[in-house]
Amino acid sequence: MDFDLAHAVAVLERTPRLLRMWLQGLPSAWVRGDEGPDTWSPFNVLGHLIDGEEDDWMVRVEIVLRSGDDRRFEPFDRFRHLRERQDASLGELLDRFAEVRARNLERLRSLDLDPSDLLRTGTHPELGTVTLAQLLATWVAHDLGHIAQIARVMAKQYRGAVGPWQAYLSVMGR
Repeated sequence: MDFDLAHAVAVLERTPRLLRMWLQGLPSAWVRGDEGPDTWSPFNVLGHLIDGEEDDWMVRVEIVLRSGDDRRFEPFDRFRHLRERQDASLGELLDRFAEVRARNLERLRSLDLDPSDLLRTGTHPELGTVTLAQLLATWVAHDLGHIAQIARVMAKQYRGAVGPWQAYLSVMGR
């Protein structure tokens, strides 16, 4: 599928509602369970998504669109949430994610991007030159990847409980 901004926004605007419907009100064992040492729980993933909204996606969009030659991206701290968000409640994280995502999508829409804007470039600290379309497509794929991660982590909470059916559940082996 080729990148389409309207299609991208359709996914991005749904992620906060999806996570709220899915996670709100669940027992802590579902929300805070992980896959073992150095892995993330759904709670951790939500904190990471917030960090991306605050310090990554739209910050980089603005860098790509600004005038001048310097369009280098600052490195993104993918682990900040593990230091700064652990004392928040799930409800606080869900509210914050919805708030910052809505604000970012409002800003994105206000830019009134045209096809030539999507070809503009920035410089990623590890990947080199990237287009705005690639950045925005990555934002969507990032959401979807973390939604899949949450499903996998939650499924594995029942790894022992499913007994022999584990052999039929590919999610248990990932």
